Amino acid sequence: MTSRSKQQVIFRGRLNFVMGVLGIAAGVLIWRMVDLHIYDHDFLKNQGDARHLRVMSINAHRGMITDRHGEPLAISTPVESVWAHPGELLTARQQWPQLAKELGLSLSSLERLLSQKQGKEFVYLRRHVNPQQAERVMALSVPGVSLQREYRRYYPTGEVSAHVVGFTNIDDAGQEGIELMLDDVLRGESGSKRVIKDRLGHVVENVESISDANPGKDIQLSLDRRIQYLAYRELKAAVTRHMAKAGSAVVMDVKTGEVLAMVNQPSYNPNNRQSLRSDHYRNRAVTDVFEPGSTIKPFTVSAGLESGRFRPETAIDTSPGKLRMAGFTIRDIRDYGRIDVATVIQKSSNVGASRIALALEPQRLWETFSSVGFGFDTGSGFPGESAGLLNHFYDWRELDRATISYGYGLSVTPLQLAQAYSVLANEGRLRPVSFLKLDNSEIPRGREALETATITKVRTMLERVVQKGGTGTMAAIPGYRVAGKTGTVRKAGIGGYKEEHYLSVFAGMAPVSNPRLAMVVMVDDPDSGEYYGGTVAAPVFANVIDGALRLLGVAPDEIQSLGMKVAMVGGEQ
Repeated sequence: MTSRSKQQVIFRGRLNFVMGVLGIAAGVLIWRMVDLHIYDHDFLKNQGDARHLRVMSINAHRGMITDRHGEPLAISTPVESVWAHPGELLTARQQWPQLAKELGLSLSSLERLLSQKQGKEFVYLRRHVNPQQAERVMALSVPGVSLQREYRRYYPTGEVSAHVVGFTNIDDAGQEGIELMLDDVLRGESGSKRVIKDRLGHVVENVESISDANPGKDIQLSLDRRIQYLAYRELKAAVTRHMAKAGSAVVMDVKTGEVLAMVNQPSYNPNNRQSLRSDHYRNRAVTDVFEPGSTIKPFTVSAGLESGRFRPETAIDTSPGKLRMAGFTIRDIRDYGRIDVATVIQKSSNVGASRIALALEPQRLWETFSSVGFGFDTGSGFPGESAGLLNHFYDWRELDRATISYGYGLSVTPLQLAQAYSVLANEGRLRPVSFLKLDNSEIPRGREALETATITKVRTMLERVVQKGGTGTMAAIPGYRVAGKTGTVRKAGIGGYKEEHYLSVFAGMAPVSNPRLAMVVMVDDPDSGEYYGGTVAAPVFANVIDGALRLLGVAPDEIQSLGMKVAMVGGEQ
């Protein structure tokens, strides 16, 4: 055999070997393909699902908060949030500048966020974006970037009812007010589903539902949005007009214990989280305490009447307009001389109130004060509610008994004081305070705190405060009989009471013949030159209660003033 023939044989052998190897390899591949597609199909499916099948959360919207008439105070609106798969987004660095620009992020912050979360499968890039912004982001087709439906809380009344309703954080969890108090009820239960996503993270198919989303329950508050707005408007106007530091007002339905309005100044807009300040969103009417001053005197007189030692006509000597005790001088504005108990209330005599208290056993006075709710929370359940301060009578000295009788040495919240005045308006019964609307079957009976005969007499005395000669004439409302009490309280500070710094207070009820509403107004540190409760706080009471009674359809009960008003209108015609 020639050398050339030998070379051809060798070449043919090598070719056959290579072809054989290739044939074997092709056979193996074909067999593997058949094996995977027919015999081991589940393996391929699971591998594909692992790369593209995802479990997505289905967010549930939060329950709505409404006023007693069903008007919305807090609702949840759907919004989109932009999120990303860090690993996929890291492969698209060339698109980061456009993405960062649309989201309002710096490149450095985006890179830092992704590097911190690169081992994760989910990271938020921007929460709660508007629809136009979400559309622009998705138009970029950035790998790993997707949208997720969430809900944002919106408050239609803004700062008008902010202190009662409160607000939620960006994760829709209650932070203040009713939103916090009833967070478990309002918060929905999220669901989940399996979906298939493409390489860009877009959902291309809904595979199955794992669990349904359950929305939160709606809550109906006791607030009347109309009265709430009246109280907000009048309190804000008074705080502004008198250049005051702050203010609070509470309106209660004395028949049920429901809060119809509660406002504070300064307020805040819960729709703008960037502007939230802790000193503004605190509900001062519930959390802040103050010495109530002369507004406590009706309860001192109640203790005297129930002791049997005093009657409305019992004479009390207040001369010479001051009382010296333990190195401290208790003063009246002037020397009222010898006056009866009713005049002690009408003229707001500190000396007269002190003499009544000093004639009583300390336990009697303490029991009366505690029976109307002082020293205890109101039972409302509102977050951060203060119980105020009423020391036990064992700790009282004689001077303490005297000063407590006219509102110094104890502390209350505006809500507590409103609840106490509801006792005077509600035939002597103390009911727990409610921020939720109550059906007739849900109205608590409460407990007897004062005798009916006592509160009838005290209401008559308080009515004289608003009439000519009293300290609260600016609280009068044409057509309605009004009863109330003024308070002008020196503010306490480091080292004692401050000079020229006062709290202006008015507490009252209407209509006297069949009381429906009780209200407390407190204006903190007015600086306009006027600071008496009768000139600063009483007009707020009159304007709010006048409007509220008419909104509620409560009939006028002051026939004389109503008749005069009708006659005047007829004369003008």
